Amino acid sequence: MYDLLVRNGKLVTPDRIYEADIAIQDGKYAAFLAKGTEAEAKEVIDAKGNYVFPGIIDCHAHLNEPGFEYREDFETGSRAAVVAGCTCLIDMPLNNDPSLMNKEIFDLKMSKISRHSLVDYALWGGLVGDFDDKPGSVKNNMNDLVDLHNCGVAAFKGFTCPNGDLFPTVNLGNVRKALETLKPYNALCGFHCEEYGQVLEREKEAKAKEGRTNEEKIRDFLDSHDVWTEYVATKNVIDMARATGGRVHICHVSHPMVAQVVKDAIHEGLPITAETCPHYLGFTEDFVFEKGAPAKCTPPMRDKEAMEKLWDYVLDGTLSCVGSDHSPAADEEKDNATKDIWHAWGGLNSIQFFLPMMFDMVVNQKGLSPSLIAKVMDYNPAKIFGLYGRKGAFELGFDGDIVIVDPEKAWKCDQTKLLTKGHVSCFDGLEGKGAPVCTVIRGKVVADGETYKEDAIGYGEYITPVK
Repeated sequence: MYDLLVRNGKLVTPDRIYEADIAIQDGKYAAFLAKGTEAEAKEVIDAKGNYVFPGIIDCHAHLNEPGFEYREDFETGSRAAVVAGCTCLIDMPLNNDPSLMNKEIFDLKMSKISRHSLVDYALWGGLVGDFDDKPGSVKNNMNDLVDLHNCGVAAFKGFTCPNGDLFPTVNLGNVRKALETLKPYNALCGFHCEEYGQVLEREKEAKAKEGRTNEEKIRDFLDSHDVWTEYVATKNVIDMARATGGRVHICHVSHPMVAQVVKDAIHEGLPITAETCPHYLGFTEDFVFEKGAPAKCTPPMRDKEAMEKLWDYVLDGTLSCVGSDHSPAADEEKDNATKDIWHAWGGLNSIQFFLPMMFDMVVNQKGLSPSLIAKVMDYNPAKIFGLYGRKGAFELGFDGDIVIVDPEKAWKCDQTKLLTKGHVSCFDGLEGKGAPVCTVIRGKVVADGETYKEDAIGYGEYITPVK
């Protein structure tokens, strides 16, 4: 007798959709059965002809613990994640205090987050640099990278733009050194690519302007983070991959000009991968003018032509992953009444509608196959971040993770009902069709539609790359 049987589903993989029943035993996929095959199980779920994905992997999320729990913690962030069909997320090393920069901090972080995560999680390790010379500021952690790798982090994250005391910007020397240090371990280094000097000078000039309207300030902000800042930083980081042979991942690509640089590097044979996010695929700078502070993020959203062209690079595999870049804030940090674009927090509350937004864009707006979602939100992230073998595919012995998606289920983002700690989202009022009705992690139901299971708090496990 199996522990769990999921019947009458349409299984979605990167290359096909087929009908089958799924049997799970001891938290693992134990059998894939022809539809209607007689089998006994302690628990049976009827998928009712809906799509079944092998869970969703969010490769880019900030859950802010330890240090910034007033914005989000692992319990509030992960409960929102599981109702959105996420079965594994990879948490960023910031915004944390202290940021995840060494083994001691790793142990501290694990002592906190392991107690109340509903979702399985992997971790990005920090990659911090020498640009910030303020007294008491953290300095580079090049000597701690191997220890962090041995802690099982899935990748390392660095910023090439001004980023503050707790997570100082890496310079190209730091980038090169990190790639040289980690290459023998085949470790992955990801980067937020905006070039330091351009952002610093353009923001300084823009902020010095007086008497600007809110709309003019938004224009100044967008111009301070224009595509050239992202393009130059991406080229520089790729040059360091070319120099060292180290693996590089370009985070949240926002513009086709940047994606083309990535594509050229891949065709050259360099070990480069890249991701984008739903807000770059479905929203433009007009959305920032409309929503103001709640829609502030970096890189910012681009114009309509860029948004449409970016899809080409998802479809051809250049942008192999889609992550949420959930970066929440306290409500007052996103309040248009008290915060202009310069003083608002830069990040989006997006994790609860990560899969619904992507499903609606891919299937309903673009008329594409749900297989694209399985490719960029399951299979590819699992492969790139070393989780394949446990996550990301319907394979015997992999973790029994499942999200059932009803393609006809209407949804609407109501920020007053968000499960995250903050309740300001630029996506408030957004509507679409196609949403999870059941989320299963390692054979356990952790969410039923829009409701998470209380007994799943603390169920989430730390997932390390498969050796």
